[in-house]
Amino acid sequence: MLEEYQRFEAVTVEAEGAIRIVTMNRPDSLNAADADMHRELADVWGLVAADVDCRAVVLTGAGRAFSAGGDFPRMVATQQDQAIQDEVFDEARRTVLGMVELPQPLIAAVNGPAVGLGASLVSLCDLAVASEKAFLADPHLGVGLVPADGAALLWPMMIGLMRAKEYIFTGARIPATKALDLGLVNDVVAQDQVLPTAVDLARRLAEHPPRALRDTKRLMNLHATRALSGLLDQALACERASVNSPEHAALTRQMIDAAEARAALKVG
Repeated sequence: MLEEYQRFEAVTVEAEGAIRIVTMNRPDSLNAADADMHRELADVWGLVAADVDCRAVVLTGAGRAFSAGGDFPRMVATQQDQAIQDEVFDEARRTVLGMVELPQPLIAAVNGPAVGLGASLVSLCDLAVASEKAFLADPHLGVGLVPADGAALLWPMMIGLMRAKEYIFTGARIPATKALDLGLVNDVVAQDQVLPTAVDLARRLAEHPPRALRDTKRLMNLHATRALSGLLDQALACERASVNSPEHAALTRQMIDAAEARAALKVG
């Protein structure tokens, strides 16, 4: 089974006994999801679910970020090519359902900023350990997008509707300690202890009888799976409409221009 993970590059999978560590591996881009990472995030969960030797899973990011969210070139391509849109939204659906329906417990090791897609991935995990330097944020609305793939659907159940609206509508950062208070993460630790703490927690969970653990996870996820089954397709359709909007195209262009200007200043 382990050799099947070798085909992944933007998302790597390592085995530590019965634990699988899934790492988003684009550190130079703060683990923003380009085409390869987005596809591999959709593909990896089916392999993990079928891994009979895996008892618990940790999801983290390489480098100093968990995930900065979307990748600008991929965002532009998604706006311009309907075939790419088909791929992107199929992958988004498979990622959400693959994580929520994963038989093994899934722990986020939030080693740094978790923005947009990154925040959604944290919300789709069963448990989360965050660095004291980490924060969560969902800025979809700021770039003219409907947030559909996790946080906007699950945060109302996790922290209450009005509080969820506050953070989704404003895109404000949620520092790690605030996320702990809200119930978006389970623990906040020093930067160098995030992954060890998450792996230790995974090992403790892996000691439980596997059938009982998996059935308990399935039972406790019923609210989330029922909510997602009723809302996910509608949410993705809304986000797809927003991808095709002139305002999203204009805001994306502004962000790309600003990034290029900052890069030019550094070179100069």
